[in-house]
Amino acid sequence: MILHTHSTGSGEPLVLIHGLFGSYENLASIARALSDQWQIISIDLPNHGQSPHQDQMDYPGMVADLAETLDSLQLTKVAILGHSLGGKLAMAFALTYPQRVTELIVADIAPVSYPRSHQSVFAGLNAVDLANISSRADADKQLAEHITEPGVRQFLLKSLQKSGDGFNWRFNLSALEHCYDTLLSATEFDSKYSGPVLFIKGAESDYILPQHRPQILRYFPAAEAKIINGTGHWLHAEKPVAFTKLVRDFLLSQHTKK
Repeated sequence: MILHTHSTGSGEPLVLIHGLFGSYENLASIARALSDQWQIISIDLPNHGQSPHQDQMDYPGMVADLAETLDSLQLTKVAILGHSLGGKLAMAFALTYPQRVTELIVADIAPVSYPRSHQSVFAGLNAVDLANISSRADADKQLAEHITEPGVRQFLLKSLQKSGDGFNWRFNLSALEHCYDTLLSATEFDSKYSGPVLFIKGAESDYILPQHRPQILRYFPAAEAKIINGTGHWLHAEKPVAFTKLVRDFLLSQHTKK
């Protein structure tokens, strides 16, 4: 399955992959900042944004979709930056097709299994009466009964679109809920990716922890890590300038070694 992409800039290709419930637009500020030196290919994950919907969603399938998408763009080798769920896909792709990845950047996620943490989000999304709301404000009120953080609600509402006389979610809510445990899981690989890898952690986030280090180095022996102070899981949105500088410096440092 070919995924929806948005391309900007020119130079060596850098693929950007967003996280759960998002779209390629979540990394738009990073894309704009880096498009002066790289060709940025922003991806909509399956069941997100403008990419096709399907009932099943797992890492082998998403890796195959990403490979088919890159083939359709005639891109044989790319650098990849992924945040959260997008970071897990980026890691799985690099471990499946190490020869196709020049550099790997993983934003605030590790190659491990995670506990359920989106129950209130699913409850809020399912509570929105799409057939009978007349505005995003109506949807926000219904979300607020389950999701107290305004920023989380605003993020989710970016994927609410008007369709005909009503509204719908751009993401495939039923499939995401059905496949949620699979997306939280850690896919086991027998391979390693020995190329350059940068993990970027939000200092206030618990998605990358010291106990994850052995698993990270098992798969990515050349991995290095940077921490952005004053940020949580949404580090690229909270401090985009600092985040972009880390990405730029890492990619340029690898370029000088070639």
